Amino acid sequence: MSTVAVDLVFTALADATRRHILEQLAAQGATSASALAQDLPISRQAIAKHLRILEQAGLVARVRKGKQVCFAAQAHQLAATGRWMQRLATRWDPSLAV
Repeated sequence: MSTVAVDLVFTALADATRRHILEQLAAQGATSASALAQDLPISRQAIAKHLRILEQAGLVARVRKGKQVCFAAQAHQLAATGRWMQRLATRWDPSLAV
């Protein structure tokens, strides 16, 4: 996993609103931006900004449902980041035990 990809994922996950959106998408499946906005005290434009950041990080993808554009959680980038963190932790464990 590239450093840029890791940076994008951590930047996206650093915001509590984006984590909330990602959790909603993971629980509910593909959902429209309007539906996501109903559960949050922020504007539709702010939701769009957060979704764009999540999309750039590879954590969500646009999905067409008829005429409506929805967003769906994508596990592959989060899983790749988790594997990167696990490899890092494996290297740290022996050096910290000294």
